[in-house]
Amino acid sequence: MSKKVFFSFHFGNDVGRANVARNSWVTQGRESTGFVDKAEFEKIQRISERAVKQWIDSQLNGTSVTVVLIGSETFDRPYVKYEIEQSYKKGNAIIGVKVGGIKDLRTGLTSTSQSTLKVIGNDVTGKTLWFNEIASGIYDYVSDEGYQNLGKWILNARSIKV
Repeated sequence: MSKKVFFSFHFGNDVGRANVARNSWVTQGRESTGFVDKAEFEKIQRISERAVKQWIDSQLNGTSVTVVLIGSETFDRPYVKYEIEQSYKKGNAIIGVKVGGIKDLRTGLTSTSQSTLKVIGNDVTGKTLWFNEIASGIYDYVSDEGYQNLGKWILNARSIKV
């Protein structure tokens, strides 16, 4: 059964690493729904915060899985937190994939991936949401062989009920 996917990540720091992970999914013949072009996001970001949130909400429509690509500052980014919180509220399965071990395409350097013990928002009742508690799986793209396994992780993602 096909699942439509939304990828959440820090554009500024991790767009190259995110593209490696996202493109591995595409190159294996999978549907790329939810992939976001950086230029499109940056254009919308210049309009207003409300416009960005409306755009994120529209990108989440029709998705059932949110893949958070975790770099060194991912959970510190307000729009990433918003994407995760909204994904949880709509009932998407959420998985985390650490991408710090992927070499940056420009510099050839790796980075660290943040701890997943992070508060990302609140549920509809106001209860604090910790990423490690709402994720149905947390993986490392390099050491867990993400190129071969990302599709399996997505297909096996379990939705956490609100």
